[in-house]
Amino acid sequence: MTSQSNIEVEGITKVDEWRNDWCLFAREALGVNLDAEQEKILHSVQVNPRTSVASGTARGKDFVTAVAAMCFMFLTPRWDDKGELIANTKVALTAPTDRQVKNIMMPEISRLYNRAKKIMGGFGDISRLNAYDIRTDYEEWFLTGFKADEHNHEAWSGFHAVNTMFAITEASGISDDTFNAIEGNLQGNSRILIVFNPNTTVGYAAKSQKGDRWAKFRLNSMDAPNVVSKREIIPGQVDHNWIADKLENWCTKIHEHEARSEEDDFEYDGQWYRPTDVFRIKVLGKFPKVSEDNLIPEQWVELANKRWLEAKENGFVPSGKRVVGSDIAGMGRDNTVDCHKWTDYVEKFDVYNSAGVADHMASAGRLKNLLSHKETFVSIDTIGEGAGVYSRLVELGEEERAISCKYSERASQNDKPLKDITDQYEFLNMRAYLFWCVRDWLNPKNGFNAMLPPNSVFMEEATEIKWKFRSDGKIQIEAKEDIKKRLGRSPDLFDALANTFYPIKPTIKNNLSKIASLI
Repeated sequence: MTSQSNIEVEGITKVDEWRNDWCLFAREALGVNLDAEQEKILHSVQVNPRTSVASGTARGKDFVTAVAAMCFMFLTPRWDDKGELIANTKVALTAPTDRQVKNIMMPEISRLYNRAKKIMGGFGDISRLNAYDIRTDYEEWFLTGFKADEHNHEAWSGFHAVNTMFAITEASGISDDTFNAIEGNLQGNSRILIVFNPNTTVGYAAKSQKGDRWAKFRLNSMDAPNVVSKREIIPGQVDHNWIADKLENWCTKIHEHEARSEEDDFEYDGQWYRPTDVFRIKVLGKFPKVSEDNLIPEQWVELANKRWLEAKENGFVPSGKRVVGSDIAGMGRDNTVDCHKWTDYVEKFDVYNSAGVADHMASAGRLKNLLSHKETFVSIDTIGEGAGVYSRLVELGEEERAISCKYSERASQNDKPLKDITDQYEFLNMRAYLFWCVRDWLNPKNGFNAMLPPNSVFMEEATEIKWKFRSDGKIQIEAKEDIKKRLGRSPDLFDALANTFYPIKPTIKNNLSKIASLI
């Protein structure tokens, strides 16, 4: 084998290594050192179709976006033995304004490109850097940057390729219509990476941090290497002096006993702080504090998830009464959901895809099998599809431990109105009462120490529900149709959990009333 052949083989081997490890390509070919969080993001773009990054200020979100775009640009094309391009690659960089593309995104690309030319002598032979793009000798292999124009969806029509990537900065400033146009191009080996400061709780970017479609990351400026070490490790990233100034001006100092998780209170260098919304957004990379009409703050769910993970790690095994809340699917609905809950612990959500075909007898059989355990109850939503399942369980002799949960009935027991944990508030109907029970159960101030398995679908559902006081002082939950419009689906997991709080009939031994008894 000739020396030239050896070089070619070594080159092919090295490219294969880079294709398998984009972080290695970033280090060896682009000459950059990403921090640990940035490497996780880059790896996510390598393997996941959708990656969402909410970030604090100067945390390197645009830099890692540029690195990911360069990796995709140069590692995804394929050629045949004759040198013909058989798998083309197109990368689009976009932002709400032309200035952001020209002054933020393309300079990052330029620095990476020029560094790669110095490291790999032949890099410039296969491509050319221009003001807004990187072009090659192949018309169908390029990277380009341009402003996202919500009125010009045709701009996205040329981005069909075997390998397609959309890298979007300041994504919270881009309209949902534009994202819908981009979504139409996510075919084949496609990627979408969106990075943004989480300055609003609505819109496509905000929704990407919920749900289960996206790999989700949050870059907290306080975790930046320069801040943690209190010295410059990565030039240009946020530093300790900037953080110290924002702690002084964007936070309120508090005592440890005043700390509240729902306020995102935190400790830094021995002092406790309560952040303002601007600190949440610009430093913590978190959304503004949830509005007062949201039923469940995200922080409460996160705490319950953390307790659940700790309980599993410590070998926790639940005991006593179990209530399975069941939300039954029917025609046109995809999923039946069973929520398995003990007093302060949800073991799991079982989700059954019905493919739009209601199979009530299968659901009844499954729940009947669960009731073979003596200390198990099932609480079934009997407004609609669940009525047939409940009736079948009654026919099978399970009338004492099968609970008919009707959301529309009065929120009362023994002719007395059901109230919240403070014994102050009454409710429009049973649905409002049960949803509020979930709120009271998750509220850290109430001391139930709720444990929930991490589930991005549940998180999205729980944090979308809104409530209000009626003129008569009763609490009302917004209509299900309004929730579905925002979610794009029914909040089935949340409904199933809410069902578990339905008061057990007075005839049952050891009756539990109100949330203070919490099944």
